[in-house]
Amino acid sequence: MPHTYVLLFSFIIIAAILSWIVPAGEFERVMVGEREIINPDSFAHVASNPQGVFEVLKSIPRGFARTQDISYFLFVTGGSFLIINKTGMIESALSRIVSSLKGKEALVIPVVVLIMGLAGSTIGLSEETIVFIALGVSLARAIGYDSLIGVGMIGLGAGVGFTSGFMNPFSVGVAQSIAELPLFSGIELRLVLFTVLWIVTSLYLIIYGKRVKADLTNSIVYDEEMKARNHADFQDLNTTENIEFTTKQKIIAAVFVGGFVVIAYGVMSLGWFITEIGAVFLGMGLISGLIYGMRPGDLADNFIEGAKDMMYAALIVGLAQSLVIIMEDAMILDTLINGLTGAISNLPSVLSAAGMYVVQIIINFFISSGSGQAAVTMPIMVPLADALDVTRQTAVLSYQLGNGFLDSIMPMSGILMAQLAIADIPYKKWVKFAMPLMGIWLAIGLVFIIFAQLVGYGPF
Repeated sequence: MPHTYVLLFSFIIIAAILSWIVPAGEFERVMVGEREIINPDSFAHVASNPQGVFEVLKSIPRGFARTQDISYFLFVTGGSFLIINKTGMIESALSRIVSSLKGKEALVIPVVVLIMGLAGSTIGLSEETIVFIALGVSLARAIGYDSLIGVGMIGLGAGVGFTSGFMNPFSVGVAQSIAELPLFSGIELRLVLFTVLWIVTSLYLIIYGKRVKADLTNSIVYDEEMKARNHADFQDLNTTENIEFTTKQKIIAAVFVGGFVVIAYGVMSLGWFITEIGAVFLGMGLISGLIYGMRPGDLADNFIEGAKDMMYAALIVGLAQSLVIIMEDAMILDTLINGLTGAISNLPSVLSAAGMYVVQIIINFFISSGSGQAAVTMPIMVPLADALDVTRQTAVLSYQLGNGFLDSIMPMSGILMAQLAIADIPYKKWVKFAMPLMGIWLAIGLVFIIFAQLVGYGPF
């Protein structure tokens, strides 16, 4: 497995080569309210715009520019989190949690997965998971697991919720509005799907976690774990008794929890996104450092050190976006979508529903945004579903499952790569860990798609 940067750059090169082979084409875009969607009957070939060496090189800084909000979010949260971590509050709080969970550590996994899943299904928790990765890894190690469990509880938990999306306004909500379905209709089946994915994912993590807890050499990231445990700042909370939880640290903990309450309210009620979340996190870091007694110079040094740790992740986010830029500029993305949907247009209805699922999975490699994929594909899938006697609700289900599952393993996902960079997990080791679960998820999705089509998943 090549270096992550090499892997992403290779995909950019492949996309550029395709621009010389695949005919350029595009759909007309129309505005429906505040949303831009495509006219499914408007596809036409256009003059090709092949991407050369200079275009490939330009796509990289353009990718960084397009994702600068996420990159700065990483820098701000990384710097702020290190300030908070330097106060010792997290270590002391985790020590108390570990002491209270002796013999019941496995309960942490399903509870955290459930919390992240509910957030993913209701507020579309996605980019925001980056904030929780360091905390998830610390908690996992504190109770005897490894960093894969920490990222799994946070990232896979949010993935379970975002994909099942029983009330996700950014995926299901957008897709249903384009399909002219009542908002969040068909929620009953999606709740069953959420429950199944939650149970399966929790069991998968618990089984792996038990092996690691019994013998750390069973960890897929054993080398990385030994490196982390040999670090001067690491302290095994399983062997440490009564770490003092000082008054200052308790006040900082209150600031920490209060900050997340503010973030939750802002996201759910005020439409906040990563700019506002980053601002709150910055405030949490500065206030925590001042309460602990850090001098302004110490605050600055710690912030810079934490932000520096995010450089690897920030660059990955930009590289992932560069692939999209190449395909957009070459105008081959619409051609690929048109070809994929045409391939399933003559299949029987059950196979057509399964085919829609497969097509959405493939398209997800090129369009990682949930709402973006809905805006591009649903105007095509809805009339296609009507013609093939596939219910529109099933077409939406095919979209949401095809759009969500592989985000947890695709190297083109900037969010995933940022999570792995923060946790210091090599991509190839994450693939080894998560690939079996992805196969289970995809199989569960196919079963639900076929079931939905067989029962006439409504309302129409």
